[in-house]
Order: sequence, then C-alpha cells, then structure tokens
Amino acid sequence: MSEHRNLIIAIAMSIAVLGIWEYFYGGAQREKEQLVAEQQRIERGTETPAAGAAPAPQAGVSTPPPVVANPGATREQAVASGARIPLDTAHLSGSISLIGGRIDDVQLKDYRETVEPNSPNIVLLTPPGGPQPFYAEHGWVAGQGTQAALPGPQTPWTQEGAGTLTAETPITLRWDNGAGLVFRRTIAVDPEYMFTVTDRVENTGSAAVTLHPYALVSRHGRPKVAGYYILHEGMLGFLGDDGLQEIKYDKLDEEGAIQFSPNRGWLGITDKYWATAIVPPQNEPYTGRFAATKGEVPTYQGDYLLGARTVEPGATSEVQGRLFAGAKETRIINAYGENLSIPNFDLMIDWGWFYFLTKPMFWVIDFFYHLVGNFGVAILIVTVLVKAVFYPLASKSYASMSKMKLVQPELVALRERYKDDKAAQQKAMMELYKAQKINPAAGCLPILIQIPVFFALYKVIFITIEMRHAPFFGWIRDLSAPDPTTIFNLFGLLPYDPGAVPVVGHFLMLGVWPIIMGITMFVQMRLNPLPPDPTQAMLFTWMPVFFTFLLSSFPAGLVIYWSWNNTLSVLQQATIMRRQGVKIELFDNIKGLFQRKPKPGT
Repeated sequence: MSEHRNLIIAIAMSIAVLGIWEYFYGGAQREKEQLVAEQQRIERGTETPAAGAAPAPQAGVSTPPPVVANPGATREQAVASGARIPLDTAHLSGSISLIGGRIDDVQLKDYRETVEPNSPNIVLLTPPGGPQPFYAEHGWVAGQGTQAALPGPQTPWTQEGAGTLTAETPITLRWDNGAGLVFRRTIAVDPEYMFTVTDRVENTGSAAVTLHPYALVSRHGRPKVAGYYILHEGMLGFLGDDGLQEIKYDKLDEEGAIQFSPNRGWLGITDKYWATAIVPPQNEPYTGRFAATKGEVPTYQGDYLLGARTVEPGATSEVQGRLFAGAKETRIINAYGENLSIPNFDLMIDWGWFYFLTKPMFWVIDFFYHLVGNFGVAILIVTVLVKAVFYPLASKSYASMSKMKLVQPELVALRERYKDDKAAQQKAMMELYKAQKINPAAGCLPILIQIPVFFALYKVIFITIEMRHAPFFGWIRDLSAPDPTTIFNLFGLLPYDPGAVPVVGHFLMLGVWPIIMGITMFVQMRLNPLPPDPTQAMLFTWMPVFFTFLLSSFPAGLVIYWSWNNTLSVLQQATIMRRQGVKIELFDNIKGLFQRKPKPGT
C-alpha cells in the first residue's frame, strides 16, 4: 500500500462530496430557479389562481361548494372584504373570517421576511379572494340519507358575544340552518401556535341526521420552495401505521390524491420553517387524504374525515380538532407532541435519516447558545468538544502521519532500489510500515470523522428555525445564509453586485469567511510536503481553492465551523509532530509549491 493512498482516498472522498453536492444542491437549485420564475409569472398576473380549492372530504352525498378566488384582489382587500374577528396573541396576529368560519389570516409576530428590523412579518395563512390563498377549514358533510343544509365555505356565521380571539379568550360562532339544526364553532388558541376548534351541532328538528366531521388545510398555487434534496417541503403527516408521509408537490400533481385510513396522527403542509397541520381526535379512526386539483395554478390540500355521527332529535353532537399554524420551533413542537399526546409530532421538523446525529447536534448547540447567547459562538464551542471527543483517534492518526514523514528518506531509497519491480517495492514498503508500526491509511481518519459531523451541522443550520437570522459578529447577520461579502467588489467598496452577473454570478460571491476557510485548509495541507506524483501534487495544490469556491455558497455558520475546525486541526497536528520529533516545515513546503517539480521527501 502506498504511503499516499490516504491522500488518494481523501481526494476521492472530497470528489464524492462535490458530486453529492451537485446532485443534491445543484440540480435542486436549478429547479428552485424555475419555480421562482413560475411564481413571478403568477405574481405579475400572467396566470390566475385556481377557481377553488379541492372540496371537503366526501361522505357519500354532498360536499360544500369550493371557495372562489378573486385573482385581481390584494391580500389586504381579501381580508377587508368580509366580517372578521381579530386574532391577537403573544406570537400571532390576524383574524378569523365569519364567512365560512375559517382560520385564514395568520401572521407571525416573531419572524420577519429578512434580517432588517422593519421587514414585514411572515404571513402564514391568507384568505380566499386574494392571491395565493392558504387557509384551514373545519366543518361537517352530510352522511348517507341526510339532505340537510350544512355550513360551508360561504356560510355567514355570527359571533356569540363580542371580543378578540386571544390566548385567554376563545370565541364562539353560531349558524342556524333554519330547518332544525343549530351549529356552533368555538375557536381557542394557546399562547404559542395551536388552535383548538370545537364543532357542535344541536338537532332541534323532528328527524335524525347523519353527519361526518372534517378538517382541511388548503393551499392555492405552488409556493416558493428552497428546492434542496435534504429538505422536505410539501405534504407532510404522520398517519398511524402508515408512518411518516412526505409527499412533494410534483408527486401529488401526478397522483391527484393519496388516501390513508389511520386511527391516530396528524397531517398538513410544511414549508422550510413554518407548517400548518390539522390534528384529528386521537381516539377514533379517520380517513386522511392528500389531494391536488389541476388548473392554471394547482391547489394542494390535506384533509381528514371522521366517522358518521347520527344526531337524534333533541340531541347534540360535538367534535374537537386541533390546528397547528406557526413556526417549527423545536422546543414548542416537542412540547405539543408530549403534552397533547400527538404521535411523532417532532417529525414535523425534517431531521432526516441521520436524526441520531442531527438531533443531538442541535441539542448541544442550543444548550451552549442559551449559555453564551450567540449561535456562532456555540458552534465554535461544539467544534472544540467534537475535537476533544475524537482526540485519541485523531492523535493516533497524526502520529502515524508524523512517523510517515520520518521514514520518507527510506521510502525514497526503496523506490529507487525497486523502481523496476513494483511488487517488490510494495512488499518492501509494507515491511517498513510494519517495522515502524505505521498505518498508511491513518491520514484518512480525521477526514472520515469530519464528514458526518459536517453534514449533521449543515442539516441543523439549514433546517432549524432557531438558526434563521441568527447573527454572529460583524457582517454575518444570518448564520443560515451564505457570507454576503465578496472579494470581487472589494467586500462592498465597489458599487456593484457580482452576484447579478449572468451565468457566473454565483461563482463570484466569494466572501471573507470562505477565504478564511480556504487559507486554513491550505495551511493544514502544507504541514506535509507535496506528494512526488505530479497528478497527486496538482490535486493537493488546487483542492483548497476548489473548496473555497464550493463553500462560498454554503451557510456562513458551516463555513465558520470548517474554518475553526481546520485551525484546531493545524494546532493539533503541529503539537503531535513536535512530540514525535518531526520538524514542521510549513514555509519550506509552501516554498516547494512554487517549484516546477515537487521534490520527493521534502
């Protein structure tokens, strides 16, 4: 085995990382750009929203009519077009529509569209009658043999009493069908993001009626998505024995509807940082469904239908469902799952297949964040802890690499002695390794250790809302976004945006932290001399440059981690080399870089 096999493996792994990144990120990024262009066409008015949402789940007889959209109206006009009850809590603002009794106007007080403090708040739900409706609806559909008039999307409810919906004051709506059925809907909301909707029907008539409770979340038009393979955006739910369901918009477009029959769980629509999910009663079976309707702009829906309730004359039937509409904050999501006995509600956050790495990584970073008050500093601390945990393994690796350097003259002599007999050369080298207790592949171990930590940290930074708009120091105001500076406009001194350059603009966004990362990687690799093979030497030389440009598009938090990790690795390797009696020839190795031919063993 060649002493440079560890280098070849490292390079191969690096190329694999690049290939994975291109597969998962590059293609997804192009898809994202196409979707953004499509969305911009919609917003410019070249296309109009679909005429209505997918109907409520059918119970065999009738369904409420679809909600009609008005493509010419703004969101503000849609909100102002009908009677409403204000919504105001510590984290939410908006209103409840008396037309249809829908929850369709929700904004998040704690989150803004950009890092600017005067940026608009995030709008989560928006009503029909305006652009891109997104709303939740609860109600009843008629069972077999029932022809009674039921409340639907256009039903004008009235409020019993008066007041605003707050965490302390629920509201109650009422509608009388004039034929013996009186419907009441009580809507409550907790201090965070969970609504509780209680629907009650009283039969004052002379004949029994059969009704099915339902709930739905409906979204008109495909939203802008991040478009990354490692992140799911679209239909999401945990449906009993069917388990976690992650259904992308494209798949639903193809299949039209996907149906399940669980007896517990939840379902809805998720974005990167926000979600809207309906939670049926957990003590009875139901039919869950994801559906899409085609049109100029498609409509996507998640809904459930409960079993029949027969309401005899003089009797009352009641059903309670929940609606989550808010930010996917880890602490809050976990608490809902535990306190409300909602199974696997924590899976609303896309921890991925390697959740056993990503979740602990988040917990540790979040722990130190609450100690130091800065997620960037918390990442630096966690990096030190990771290095400490793997120090024994890395120490053996660096010690073996140091011994490898000590025997370089003997290796050069062996090559010369057996230059015409490769088999004998390999045998002699293996005997030398064995005598000196050297593992030629030991240099791969630090890289093998870094890769899972790297991807776990990347996942955490990318998916968790806690990292969104989290500042570090200086110009890094959002650890989840790339470094906003670039050397190609002298870090802001020149008045133009290199990123706006067609085709190659994204390659020109080379910020301060990616450059720091590239320098630290260069120094780390220069602790060892260039390999004698010209091809290996070339790869060895250009790898830091390649990674500098590659990581410029990664979240700044990840680049800061990589830079700090490289720095710690340099200090660790230099310390071990001194202990092994190996001379540190950093400047000599850099000088050798500019020689035409790298000298073996120097």
